[in-house]
Amino acid sequence: MSEKKLEFKNGKFKILQVSDPQDMHYVRHSLIKMLNRAYDDLKPDLVVFTGDNVLSNHLLDARFGSGQSGEGWFDTRDRMKKSLKHILQPLEDRRIPFAMHFGNHDDMCCMTKEEIIELYREYSCFVGLCDTYGYGDIGTHNILVYSGDMPKFNIWMMDTSRQNKAEDRCYEGVTTAAVEWYKETSNKLGKLPSFMFQHIPMSEIDDCIEECGKKDEGAVYDYEKEKYVRLKADKINSGKLFEATPGCKTNYGHFDAVKQQGDTLAVIYGHHHMNKFDITHEGVRMIQTPAASFRCYGNSNRGVSLFEIDEANPNEFTYQHYTYYEIVGKTPLNQLSYFIDADELEKPRRAAGAALTFAAAGAVTAAIIKVIRRKY
Repeated sequence: MSEKKLEFKNGKFKILQVSDPQDMHYVRHSLIKMLNRAYDDLKPDLVVFTGDNVLSNHLLDARFGSGQSGEGWFDTRDRMKKSLKHILQPLEDRRIPFAMHFGNHDDMCCMTKEEIIELYREYSCFVGLCDTYGYGDIGTHNILVYSGDMPKFNIWMMDTSRQNKAEDRCYEGVTTAAVEWYKETSNKLGKLPSFMFQHIPMSEIDDCIEECGKKDEGAVYDYEKEKYVRLKADKINSGKLFEATPGCKTNYGHFDAVKQQGDTLAVIYGHHHMNKFDITHEGVRMIQTPAASFRCYGNSNRGVSLFEIDEANPNEFTYQHYTYYEIVGKTPLNQLSYFIDADELEKPRRAAGAALTFAAAGAVTAAIIKVIRRKY
């Protein structure tokens, strides 16, 4: 656990967002290869994990088959710890500070958020939730970036989901208490220029979507609403939908507070694994980063996002999303690794495996026949 002060370096500060790495104790190696290369090449000053950092509801699954290879709190904790080590130890080794908040999957197990946070606290490079458990929603807190002794930039980390384990239900939304804390803290900081990271988009994301025809540009099928939708053209700065993008199910006035305070340069999301877009709604800029995970569904957008802040002019920050191939290169070996690891390619992998098995069996049969013919 670190008390390290984050500071601008030569007037710049770089934040690498890793959303939905969502893996387990036996990790997909393409994820780790991608993250390690991103840490080395992009050289972030801070890495932010924006939820679904672990696929906690499958921690007790057996490696093969549909059974379980563990049970109870101690096995869950052991596997949670191993899962986190895959993504956190590389940062510890490089002495890169990292921060986190929760997603809807992180505590979908018998561990509480407080117990999970203690595992993050074992790393000296963990910043943000060092002295307290945050405000309101356990993971909600803020992190300051300094120039000398003066805070010059702020990072809001907002918790958007709460598991009611007795009801086996996830509640989505930044609570009223957390919204009030945000407004009060924003005022105390003099409305310092800020980013706001959260897992699930604000409810108002729905106001940025319109119904459209199947063949219209940017159309995707919304299975819940049973119709085609797309981003409204007048909202788009860049990007488009690749899947439907519902926001928080409960609206506690979070968007209105952000709009009122005017300190947040961008609200930056994860949660929807395939979407990559940058939009503006009623003056509030919203950026969607695709998932990094290979174990869960995704597409060719999977990767990480880099935000660079200029101390002299933070409003003009730069933003770039880097895909797996842009990070590691599209070599035959990396393409094979992607094919082996990407969740959505499971059916093609099975087909390829069956074809190889059939071909191998055919080759063996042909060889046996050839030997028999020679002998007889």
